[in-house]
Amino acid sequence: MKSIFLSNPGKPSTYIYKDVPIPEPLDGHVIIEIKAFGLNHAEIYMRKGDWPETDGVSGIECVGLVHSCPGGEFKIGTKVAALMGGMGRSIPGSYAEYTRVPAGNVTSIESDLRWEDLAALPESYATAWTCIFQNLEITKGQMLLVRGGTSALGQAAINLAVHAGAKVIATTRNLDRGQKLLNLGVERVELEDPNLSKRLPEKKTIDAVYNLVGNSVMLDSLEIPRRGGRVCLAGFLGGLEPMKDFNPLLQMASGVHFSFFGSFHYGTIGFPLSDVPLQKIANDVARGAFKAKPTRVFQFEEVAEAHKLMEENQAGGKFVVKVAD
Repeated sequence: MKSIFLSNPGKPSTYIYKDVPIPEPLDGHVIIEIKAFGLNHAEIYMRKGDWPETDGVSGIECVGLVHSCPGGEFKIGTKVAALMGGMGRSIPGSYAEYTRVPAGNVTSIESDLRWEDLAALPESYATAWTCIFQNLEITKGQMLLVRGGTSALGQAAINLAVHAGAKVIATTRNLDRGQKLLNLGVERVELEDPNLSKRLPEKKTIDAVYNLVGNSVMLDSLEIPRRGGRVCLAGFLGGLEPMKDFNPLLQMASGVHFSFFGSFHYGTIGFPLSDVPLQKIANDVARGAFKAKPTRVFQFEEVAEAHKLMEENQAGGKFVVKVAD
């Protein structure tokens, strides 16, 4: 099979193309014939050698057909989506024609959507759904602030929250992209900056903050919600640098609930992928309830170009790579 390798896994790398054997069947795992896969910012850090755990084959999500399943969890030929389970980190990921994934990180997803459209959903919508409805517990009529709204994960969160009847304010680093967010149904667009709390009229009345920018705006995000409100950290668009000298006793907002969610927990105890209604989400996309199409579809040989554009913040949503029809 064709695969895309990091030339120096764990270090700054370029991509090289290799022909390698299709993975061997393994109990408790599913071999997937990959039709398309989404690209993610985490894979940029893997390529740059900034990620603590990196396999030679990147890629944390895909859609395709079941090629082999010794345990019988899925029938051969079933249309599925897969994400995490060590993909791209401790096991070879989805930058290939086939991958082998733990069965707990695979879900059937029957849909008439094109493969490239289906591939825009797994990682972004699973993560957004868990954060919006489980960590932040958003309900109809509540006000949500999404920091990093034009990212693929931000747009997924906006789609889900607006569809659930929430009111949404979104931030972007480039106000030229504000109309795109308004078209998704947000009430207002704000320019993202580290001191947003100081100029936000709704400060201390907002119900929840979804922070996709990362540690650089964490303390500022905690200043925004009302008493009893929630903040969820689930992204690192602003970089991986840790917070320095954080003292919760002095800097944590009183009465605000703070949580983190990392999608690498899917498939572990407490975070079964089956909790996420990806089938319903795909159905909603198919009937036009969400604007969820990828912003651009690349061919297998164009991964390096796609990474360059992502690193230049040119994605404006989800990039997808099409492997086969």
